[in-house]
Amino acid sequence: MRYYLLAGEPSGDLHGSNLIRGLRKADPQAEFRFWGGALMAEAGGPENLAKDYRETSFFGIVQVLKNLRTISRQLEACRRDVAAYAPDVLILIDYPGFNMKMARWAKEHGIRTFYYIAPKVWAWREYRVKEIRRYVDRLFIIFPFEREYFAGKGIAPVFEGNPLVDALEARRPTLPSGEEFRQKYGLDDRPIIALLAGSRRNEIRDNLPLMVLLSRRFPDRQFVVAGFKGLDRELYERCLAGSDVRYVCDATYETLHAAEAAVVTSGTATLETALLGIPEVVVYRTYRWQVWLRPYVLKVPWVSLVNLNLGREAVAEIIQSTLDTTSAEAELRAILPGGERRERMLADFDELKTIIGGPGASERFAERMVQELTELRI
Repeated sequence: MRYYLLAGEPSGDLHGSNLIRGLRKADPQAEFRFWGGALMAEAGGPENLAKDYRETSFFGIVQVLKNLRTISRQLEACRRDVAAYAPDVLILIDYPGFNMKMARWAKEHGIRTFYYIAPKVWAWREYRVKEIRRYVDRLFIIFPFEREYFAGKGIAPVFEGNPLVDALEARRPTLPSGEEFRQKYGLDDRPIIALLAGSRRNEIRDNLPLMVLLSRRFPDRQFVVAGFKGLDRELYERCLAGSDVRYVCDATYETLHAAEAAVVTSGTATLETALLGIPEVVVYRTYRWQVWLRPYVLKVPWVSLVNLNLGREAVAEIIQSTLDTTSAEAELRAILPGGERRERMLADFDELKTIIGGPGASERFAERMVQELTELRI
């Protein structure tokens, strides 16, 4: 069968590449074309890469508004390419701003559409539920709590685990020891606290200064920020100026693996940290009015994927507008070795791993997709 996949960001490229490998295994005759990145090109063949996501990704309202004409041209180009390829199925991977528009177009043109990694409509922009119900033929979800949510909206989703587990397990055997990590980056012998301040400029700008102030409360620890390779180092250096915080780039899993605890901005990183078994505190610094509006705008009680999947507050979430480190310091001390919350959190993470599911999710999702398409042909 012929598969056309659409991914618009690094995580989509990663999960798309693993899905392609699963589809090849479930359907040895599979043919591919895709928008994605280097990882998908490696899995599906560079000759099948129609567009690199780095040419199409625009984040934030300002960037989107500035590039409306470019986005419109890209949408039209994508539609022409999909139509010319005539796939058996169009597989949309996350990236809802672009992919939901493609879902509508595909429905109007009789192209079967699977959505892999659902938009986070349970948190915001819930109006997209109606669009999913109308334009998507099958929704594939990666968080257990989404089953009940979408079922309540009249959508029967497919859950086979979380492909992030596959990505983590693939990397785990190659992760350096704490000593190897220290030697590589010239670190001293103090225990390491990992800092994950986000992957976007505004997240770094708002959260890293708070983390730097927090580091000064723990002179017996070594704080290391895991930088995102898509951002200039200068952005980090401005925030780190005058501090003892060290910077490493494109080594998030390595940094976490070497750390005894982490301070993490909300997002997928909260789940990655937990699945690696590293106790964490979630901090998110934003505007005062956003803190105030949060209970009225956000549709869920927590921002971290750890708490959302467990259905309770297992990790502390500190959402604030100021640079006051009082709460973050107390929570971090509580999860360091000997702290009163550390063992309980580690037990919660073990439960989370069971809920999320084991390795092989990408292959299981692929098998379900091939099975459904095969049944339609019969």
